[in-house]
Amino acid sequence: MCGRKTLTRDMKSIIEELAIDEWYHNNFHPSYNIAPTQKSPILIGHGKSRIVKPMKWGLIPSWSKDESIGSKMINARSETLTEKPSFQNLINQNRCIVITDGYFEWKRENNGVKPYYIYHLENKLLPMAGLWTTWELSTNKIIHSYTVITTLPQKEIRHIHNRMPVILNSMEIDEWIFCNTTPSSQAITNLVPYSRPLTFTPVSSFVNSPNNNTIDCIRSTKSLPTLDLF
Repeated sequence: MCGRKTLTRDMKSIIEELAIDEWYHNNFHPSYNIAPTQKSPILIGHGKSRIVKPMKWGLIPSWSKDESIGSKMINARSETLTEKPSFQNLINQNRCIVITDGYFEWKRENNGVKPYYIYHLENKLLPMAGLWTTWELSTNKIIHSYTVITTLPQKEIRHIHNRMPVILNSMEIDEWIFCNTTPSSQAITNLVPYSRPLTFTPVSSFVNSPNNNTIDCIRSTKSLPTLDLF
């Protein structure tokens, strides 16, 4: 699964790298520890434009009577998207990109669990495939929320966890977000393990608390520089 992530880049560099046309996340701040229920920038397609809006992590289906269900729907398995009522109707019109530059995973060891930070070898963004929706309790209670789609992991990080988020390359982003021009049957063919190099490093349990949000969350606990294993 994917239960914590980062977006440490500034707004300008994100807009440039993803060729974003409109940015509506006015209160954006870089984060070293994005947790479920928190808001973060989400990229969607509107017309021919790439638009970013803030959304809450943890998808709240439009039919739900309780927004707390979102905390249980932070991830969606790519293999069963078309089978789940909460997701199958969103694949056609509500596909999105979850903008990140890294994520955390916890490896089970004999003495507990050890957090690892996984990121791009060249420190580029990791555009994660997601689904989003709008939940409305009243005219004063409207929430845009999303879930991160997961798949099988790359073999190089399989020893850390048995799932990883679906990360799209630049050529696949338009196919995913522009739902009116790319049918879901074609878009879902991109929901496969990321083919490009990722790297990883162990980090301290400091990241375990979502209240901690500093560079110490991603600081390696290795005494030597991380080896390039790829």
